[in-house]
Amino acid sequence: MANDEENVGNVKKLLARVFELSLQATVPDETDVEPIVTASTVGRFGDYQCNNAMGLFSKLKGKGGGQFRGPPAVGQAIMKNLPQTEMIESCFVAGPGFVNVVLSNKWMAKSILKMLLDGIDTWAPKLSIKRAVVDFSSPNIAKEMHVGHLRSTIIGDTIARMLEFSHVDVLRRNHVGDWGTQFGMLIEHLFEKFPNIEAVNETAIGDLQAFYKASKQRFDDDSEFKERAQKAVVRLQGGEKRYRDAWAQICAISRREFDSVYKRLKVELEEKGESFYNPFIPSVIEGLTNQGLVEESEGARVIFLEGFNIPLIVVKSDGGYNYASTDLTALWYRLNEEKAEWIIYVTDVGQQQHFEMVFKAAKIAGWLPTEANKYPRTSHVGFGLVLGEDGKRFRTRSTEVVRLVDLLDEAKSRSKAVLEEREKDKDWTKEEIDQTAEAVGYGAVKYADLKNNRLTNYTFNFDQMLSDKGNTAVYLLYAHARICSIIRKSGKDVEELKKTGVLSLEHQDERVLGLHLLRFSEIVEEACTNLLPNILCEYLYNLSENFSKFYSNCQVIGSAEETSRLLLCEATAMVMRKCFFLLGITPVYKI
Repeated sequence: MANDEENVGNVKKLLARVFELSLQATVPDETDVEPIVTASTVGRFGDYQCNNAMGLFSKLKGKGGGQFRGPPAVGQAIMKNLPQTEMIESCFVAGPGFVNVVLSNKWMAKSILKMLLDGIDTWAPKLSIKRAVVDFSSPNIAKEMHVGHLRSTIIGDTIARMLEFSHVDVLRRNHVGDWGTQFGMLIEHLFEKFPNIEAVNETAIGDLQAFYKASKQRFDDDSEFKERAQKAVVRLQGGEKRYRDAWAQICAISRREFDSVYKRLKVELEEKGESFYNPFIPSVIEGLTNQGLVEESEGARVIFLEGFNIPLIVVKSDGGYNYASTDLTALWYRLNEEKAEWIIYVTDVGQQQHFEMVFKAAKIAGWLPTEANKYPRTSHVGFGLVLGEDGKRFRTRSTEVVRLVDLLDEAKSRSKAVLEEREKDKDWTKEEIDQTAEAVGYGAVKYADLKNNRLTNYTFNFDQMLSDKGNTAVYLLYAHARICSIIRKSGKDVEELKKTGVLSLEHQDERVLGLHLLRFSEIVEEACTNLLPNILCEYLYNLSENFSKFYSNCQVIGSAEETSRLLLCEATAMVMRKCFFLLGITPVYKI
């Protein structure tokens, strides 16, 4: 068990350590009992509970041990053997042996004040891994990024941020589709339109999406063009300079389009596209073949996998490679060259079976352990569709997929219009208006996505996401700005108060808020472990609601408890800001 210093901000782990000592004293012969500590969801059952008694009683009974008459007796013994600790105010046993714990108000207040002094990063969870790969966004060259890529980019960035906060070295990978047969038709179309390849730029090509469609039209309608395009693929893969240069030009133009989206979203990625792994594919396939995993089937080379009614094709019947060849090779590279312990793929749920097959093949090959939850491990983070208000896949009126840049710019301009409506342009500089509109607009788009369980479809609705009521980024950003305003209005130097002030949690609403703050670390860990950002969103919304209740019932400025309550305001603002950061949202400080 990690020591208490490492778990300084994680109440659940600190309590687990205490219960571990109690369990050792209660059942000294049972050496493999892990403490089961959970946060209580109902206030009358305390703040936390230890739920080992039932399982332990069954285990002892199975071994013929009769020292306890039932689970409640086990619970009583666990409670009796708890070592002295300043954390716990009181304990009581309920139901079938649940040991309910009420935390000490004094200890809670002291812990929050310590975080204010030492910084929120001391509350970061400590995960058991050192390095992870998060593979996300991954658009295709020469095609527009669409709302599916938006979901992958937003969800992947938040997972990467939560892992980074938890002291994991994260390799953020953009596995762009920059290789394959489509480049033959793109290159041939490029040569036709621009004999002088050096003169090609974004202005000359214009809309890359339209360029892609025009080349596809030629490919479908003109058999001679199709033949040239197929030969172009061979020449590109053979490394001919003219074809390589044309390919590089197309990639560069596409990349600038992607970067305009990433810049707006403040998302950082390192590109390692399909082409990067291409040179490694033959040796990886050879290694799998030597292990006897690859078989011939209808001219293709495949891996048959138990539990799947189709094989995993690793070499097509024409001798070409496909997604499976590239994804297996990328996985091999990430395990062997990049030494990643956890490899996370963020794509739509439609690709789930493909990744399950790739992971299964890797386990059979001995690259990954067969036991669940052992490292190194892989996870597919699937997500649902983005729907329009008509309940169908989100598109513009012309049935085209919506350009992400336009979507984000509209969120910003709508947000700006609201600020101008409220006549903020009279008091704020143009820069302040612009920055706030950006933070609120882009934040609204991100939060509307992240607050849902990622597996579900969600409806894209500007009016709902930009509303300042309910569970929206706008509401939360404004709540944070209000807290900052309270601190400013007090006229007190909050940094000085941290050093000299005392924090107490005597009022019930102060205590509820304090307890919620102390759960931050375990919530981030839960969201990380389950790869579910909506857990963090729910925590943030409930934090805001708890603060509103506290502020309604506890006077801050001018009260006898002003110093303590200002410190509680500051602690809430600090935790909110870290939640915003983990969700990729920029906080606002005034409204």
